[in-house]
Amino acid sequence: MSNYHIKHLEEYYQVYRKSVRDPENFWEEVAEEHFLWRKKWDKVLSWDFTKPEVKWYEGAQLNITENCIDRHLTTRGEKTAIIFEPNNPDEEAEHITYRQLHERVCEFANVLKDQGVKKGDRVCIYLPMIPELAISLLACARIGAIHSVVFAGFSSTALSTRINDSDCKMVITSDGSYRGGKEIDLKGIVDEALHDCPGVKTVLVAKRINSDIAMKEGRDKWLQPLLDEAYRDCVPEIMDAEDPLFILYTSGSTGKPKGMLHTTAGYMVYTAYTFKNVFQYREKDVYWCTADIGWITGHSYIVYGPLANGATTVLFEGVPSYPDFGRFWEIIEKHKVNQFYTAPTAIRALAKESLDFVEKHDLSSIKVLGTVGEPINEEAWHWYNVNVGKKKSPIVDTWWQTETGGIMISPIPYATPTIPTYATLPLPGVQPALMDENGNEIKGNQVDGRLCIKFPWPAMARTIWGNHQRYKDTYFSAYENKYFTGDGALRDEVGYYRITGRVDDVIIVSGHNLGTAPIEDAINEHPAVAESAIVGFPHDIKGSALYGYVILKVTGESRDQNNLRKEINQIITEQIGPIAKLDKIQFTSGLPKTRSGKIMRRILRKIACNEMENLGDTSTLLNPEVVQEIIENKL
Repeated sequence: MSNYHIKHLEEYYQVYRKSVRDPENFWEEVAEEHFLWRKKWDKVLSWDFTKPEVKWYEGAQLNITENCIDRHLTTRGEKTAIIFEPNNPDEEAEHITYRQLHERVCEFANVLKDQGVKKGDRVCIYLPMIPELAISLLACARIGAIHSVVFAGFSSTALSTRINDSDCKMVITSDGSYRGGKEIDLKGIVDEALHDCPGVKTVLVAKRINSDIAMKEGRDKWLQPLLDEAYRDCVPEIMDAEDPLFILYTSGSTGKPKGMLHTTAGYMVYTAYTFKNVFQYREKDVYWCTADIGWITGHSYIVYGPLANGATTVLFEGVPSYPDFGRFWEIIEKHKVNQFYTAPTAIRALAKESLDFVEKHDLSSIKVLGTVGEPINEEAWHWYNVNVGKKKSPIVDTWWQTETGGIMISPIPYATPTIPTYATLPLPGVQPALMDENGNEIKGNQVDGRLCIKFPWPAMARTIWGNHQRYKDTYFSAYENKYFTGDGALRDEVGYYRITGRVDDVIIVSGHNLGTAPIEDAINEHPAVAESAIVGFPHDIKGSALYGYVILKVTGESRDQNNLRKEINQIITEQIGPIAKLDKIQFTSGLPKTRSGKIMRRILRKIACNEMENLGDTSTLLNPEVVQEIIENKL
């Protein structure tokens, strides 16, 4: 029996029991059988959640790009590794074989070295979804540099914050990007960000939209001429198992973004293992994840997980609505996609459109459908199941986080019976626990609580870059000896898990985790604003949208309110990005606060969600009368 590829439910239970009974032996077998090591480990696992400190495959040496590329060259050299599908359907798709990928990664790695990048240096990548994005990640990993990808929809302020936090010495970007019918000036955003980034010495610029851009003498260099001159082979840097691979920022509910640090060996083993099982990937399959590589989903399930399995992975530059709402289905038909992984937001948006967009395409190649980013609602699940999967392709509703590195709870297709809205069962090696308010684990089924994990798994983030104390405080202080996910969950009578949402001030909008604090900070910078509070409310397409309650200074009260709303959203767009704009902005004279001055967001959330009948006891508030005012003026 192979632990590596689970095919039916009985086998899942066998493998799961083994993984929990003897985790070290389980993960040792997976690592030994399926990867290339320059040196084997001395110890599979050492851990202490009180510090917290976790080490997997200690003493082992490897390079992740050898596992993702080199070892496939003898058997899969001519196989397509990446299919690049451009934004414009009239532009030809590009098929990059494993051999070509090897050459391109080596050339790029040599360019990085020529520009002075060394093992351990941080490189910020701010690129659209073009082949250079995947190649630059791998080139960094080839030479032991730590990549920090910033989603190319973030503003210059968000970009500079991330560059400075991890002290990047280089930025890789492009002249611009295509997004549907629009062109975006990425280089201009980078230039603006770099006014505040003294550590950046070099900017490499890829050509994508051939726009006329300013190049700063001595700092900015066109990428292609450097690649043309680079040597086509690059000896991989031998890394220790726990050497850093990348930093990826995630929104904090308070303060600045958290740079989650992932290390090499455990991340590789776990993403490869989960990719193989959750998508039931077979040798000739074509797999497509629609996420952006700027998010963890793209790191783990467009680049590292698929390539470690020698898979063919699709890289899509565009959006689901361009040139029309049939684009996803057209691509599935064109490339005969077998596994399709997307966000509930995209499904809900497409479900609103005419079914003709779906029905005119042949989707018979699909074997597995997946969703990621937030729990999928029942209506969207059924639409996806009936119209895209034709009731024959299982849907894997995957739960995981930037911090976990890989999928944690998910059905295994053709093995786990699925139920809409349930992420179902933990994957092998994952040991969830539901906790009550008093910090006790809730045993048994038909219960709900706060979702924790009580044993380490190989892909977990090891720290927050430059701030281990914050890592400890955020994830390991709420419950003794457990990783706290920040999510609530319920476990049904058969042990299936359903994620019920964030229990802190992070709101998931269109699959993006948005911390309320940074958005409030941005709003409060508006000269007319005294104070603000943000909550989420249900939205047909985005899952959740943002509702802002804003108190104006006396000087701002005579201003035109519609203009103020536009200005507030403009500030949010500039500081965080358009994804964080507010759908509703209600001006109010006050906010409900406790006597210690804490805003009672619970009450604001219920009002935004039209749940006025059970606001709970408001008599203990400092200003209970403001609640009635907010209800009467609700948008």
